[in-house]
Amino acid sequence: MSVIKFTSTDSSFSSYPTPLEKQLSGPVTQYIANHYSDPTNQFHVGFWGSEVGSWRVSCSEHEYCQLLEGQVELEDEQGNKTTIQAGEHFVIPAGFSGIWHSLTPCKKLYVIYEATPPTMAQTT
Repeated sequence: MSVIKFTSTDSSFSSYPTPLEKQLSGPVTQYIANHYSDPTNQFHVGFWGSEVGSWRVSCSEHEYCQLLEGQVELEDEQGNKTTIQAGEHFVIPAGFSGIWHSLTPCKKLYVIYEATPPTMAQTT
């Protein structure tokens, strides 16, 4: 085992569309550069970004984030909204359901912990 060092500038991002069934405004392209996943596939660290748009989210994992660029708004199922600016840190707890609004193009550092180990079907 050795220490894994990375920065957002040396990241190779892959892009993917937001699934149509989740899109509320868009279409929205999202970008990800996962830098580490543990052997159990429960813990992940990397960078993520998106274009402007909104989509439904339902989180099965605990996620710590630092918004590096842009402005986003998270809206829970009761309509409560939290606006997050570049430089701010936040946690999305497992069980959160609502809407992710990318108000401007954004990029975040993420640290994800999946409380329940994924099944073999989820990892393939």
